[in-house]
Amino acid sequence: MFERPKSGERAVLVHLNLDPATGKDLLQEFTELALAAGAEILATVNGSRRVPEAHFFIGQGKAEEVRAAVSATRADLVLVNHALSPSQERNLEKFLQCRVLDRTGLILDIFAQRARSFEGKLQVELAQHRHLATRLVRGWTHLERQRGGSIGLRGPGETQLETDRRLIGKRIQQLVKRLQGVREQHEQGRRTRVRRGVPTISLVGYTNAGKSTLFNALTGADTLVADQLFATLDTTVRRLQLDNGPQAVLADTVGFIRDLPHDLVAAFRSTLQETEDAALLLHVVDANDPQRNVYIDTVNQVLAEIGAQAIPQLEVFNKIDMSGQLPALERGPDGLPRRIWLSAGSGSGLELLGPAIAERLRSETVQGWLRLEPAHSRARAALFQLGAVRSEKLGQDGSYLLEVELPRSDYQRFCHREGLVPSLPGA
Repeated sequence: MFERPKSGERAVLVHLNLDPATGKDLLQEFTELALAAGAEILATVNGSRRVPEAHFFIGQGKAEEVRAAVSATRADLVLVNHALSPSQERNLEKFLQCRVLDRTGLILDIFAQRARSFEGKLQVELAQHRHLATRLVRGWTHLERQRGGSIGLRGPGETQLETDRRLIGKRIQQLVKRLQGVREQHEQGRRTRVRRGVPTISLVGYTNAGKSTLFNALTGADTLVADQLFATLDTTVRRLQLDNGPQAVLADTVGFIRDLPHDLVAAFRSTLQETEDAALLLHVVDANDPQRNVYIDTVNQVLAEIGAQAIPQLEVFNKIDMSGQLPALERGPDGLPRRIWLSAGSGSGLELLGPAIAERLRSETVQGWLRLEPAHSRARAALFQLGAVRSEKLGQDGSYLLEVELPRSDYQRFCHREGLVPSLPGA
């Protein structure tokens, strides 16, 4: 029986090309992920298949090629650029006689290294336990041994596998509860900002697009900037003063990536809440990356997964200093700023961004008189809680006439939650 080693950084990379159009780019990205995790890459094994193989995913012949590479380089870790099932991961480890980590496990490891805040560490631990829970399905044979038959092991008579599942399930419940408390604290802060009329602007984008550089340039913060994937994880929020515009707060969130593990997205919901509740998204794009359209689609897919797909976006095409592109502002069919070309690193074009943000924020605010029936007292209370009510009158029929002002995204979420039809101008 092969026992998994507790550590290992000398790695062989394995990439199976399932899509000829994106295979080369995915391998390059996976190499950068491995380096970001601290792996020493000793060899790379490539392959092509139309569909994955059930037993090893990569097929018997390719598995033998990987085993030869492991033996020749004396690697203690194999990194596979795909999501493996628990049985495929176990089969490969037994065949290769070394530890195997799939793409999901590698990303989780990077997040575990980079999390700094209390909340970030809780989120990563939750994602890791959820991922580990799937690995216990038909896991190692020693986990199936029945307890209670030997001295010192007599007990409830459950298998070690059942014990591990129960303990992991209990820890997951504890983490979810603690993160819920953190989310409630964030929600309280968000309500305070809304009552004060301070909208939130959230930076989103593919990892390493330059979000943190732009965040520092706009706010004067000193967020870590590094040319590597997932350089920063924890959300940072700073005040943003716009010339001739409203005061706002700017939130820098974790970068997205293709095939971002669902467990990680679920665990980071409280962090991504700043994105979900934002009045405007600044979608930062590396203007020089040939895959930028693919990355834009990836970010939009993650935004849809967290329920933020309807929030207005202002695209920021960054790093134009690397290509000679001139700063520019593009407007959409509605006449509003839609895309800005700039360089956060050199500052070229930054002067275009502030006025564009202010213009978009003004356009994304709805205000007017809202009539609510007496049966909608809960909705009335919710508007007061949001700090959106400017004045109130009572109708002769007992209805509520509320003068409200709030971001369009907040108003649309409010109407959806309360089952109301949006009726304010511009909504």
